[in-house]
Amino acid sequence: MGLTSEQLREGLDAVAAREPGMARALEKAGYPEPRLRPTGYQTLLRTIVGQQVSVAAAASVWNKLETELGAAMHPQELLARDFDALRACGLSRQKQGYARSLCELVVAEELDFDALPSDDEEAIAQLTRIKGIGRWSAEIYLLFAEGRPDIWPAGDLAVQAALAKILELPSRPDEKATRALAEAWRPYRGATAIFTWHCYNNPAL
Repeated sequence: MGLTSEQLREGLDAVAAREPGMARALEKAGYPEPRLRPTGYQTLLRTIVGQQVSVAAAASVWNKLETELGAAMHPQELLARDFDALRACGLSRQKQGYARSLCELVVAEELDFDALPSDDEEAIAQLTRIKGIGRWSAEIYLLFAEGRPDIWPAGDLAVQAALAKILELPSRPDEKATRALAEAWRPYRGATAIFTWHCYNNPAL
């Protein structure tokens, strides 16, 4: 599971002590709620299902997949289904390719969600072997599911926009600048990322 309320508070208090802008924003917006996801392949399968569709549409596809594959959603079951069966559940040809890539890696034991490398960059490299899973999706998994404390999705536009607001920057920083700005906040960048989403479009700021 992801970072707990206690971990978020500890991390944000530490960052606020170093960064006045964070301290001001924390006083106005308060602490964010935890963002928790279960570990395991199903969470990344949900990510694939939810790409570029509404929350309601993704939920509908997921429910159909559960009916077709069973509640346990074993990867072997998905691999055993043909194109038409998965298409009837709402999975496009492209998403079927992504889902099969994920399931094949799991079944072949080339990807073990219980034993991802402890080094964040190595873990990201393993997860991005899955077709359709880029750096951002891998970072979100490691942050929300594994609760890794120093994940910093610098390419996220909402993180960038919120950072500009929090630090009172003249414009939204690009990915490189967003990464550089957060160097001083190690090893609490995960809590800081969750706080930036909390601040994005927050009327208190």
